[in-house]
Amino acid sequence: MKSLAIRSWPGIKEVSLPERTDKELVRMAKKGDTEAYSELVRRHQQVVYNLSYRYMRNTALAEDMAQEAFLKGFRLLKGFRGDCSFSTWMYRVTGSVCLTEIARRKRRNETEMLPHHGGSVEAVDVQKKDMAETVRRCVTRLPEKYATIVTLYYLKEMSYDEIAEIVEIPLGTLKTWMYRARKELRIIVEEELGDAHETG
Repeated sequence: MKSLAIRSWPGIKEVSLPERTDKELVRMAKKGDTEAYSELVRRHQQVVYNLSYRYMRNTALAEDMAQEAFLKGFRLLKGFRGDCSFSTWMYRVTGSVCLTEIARRKRRNETEMLPHHGGSVEAVDVQKKDMAETVRRCVTRLPEKYATIVTLYYLKEMSYDEIAEIVEIPLGTLKTWMYRARKELRIIVEEELGDAHETG
């Protein structure tokens, strides 16, 4: 995947502050040092873009969401207490931005709808893709904490240990959340499929 260009802070020179830790850069950025925040963007832009792509499955949208995530991060930075790493915090911000955009697109009926065909092998392929899209759409209807862990597990293909570290909950709690998320998701998918049959 291509690297994300820093275009959100025009006029800011691309500076490299390798001797500074993320924690130090955050502290500087909180005091209004935009070069420090630009360095944070430079360090974490690829990871944020990759996560955005997992959500959006479109390079242009992923780049837009990554930019939006960093802009939102800049706006919310004063509220960042530093009780987790900056990268973990940006994972949360990025997930929130992407889920909000997916939900907005769903409300505006911008979600891609795949056509239905007859009983050919190609049709089976289309139906599988259609089901995957339905499930993905239904994930956005889950509570945010459930949507985040389901997306990280199935789209980002992270392990339970990695997810537990990112969302900062014990492994046992994550397993409980995942069980409840799957249960809720199953109900939502069944409702969605039922609605589709009624209107189809």
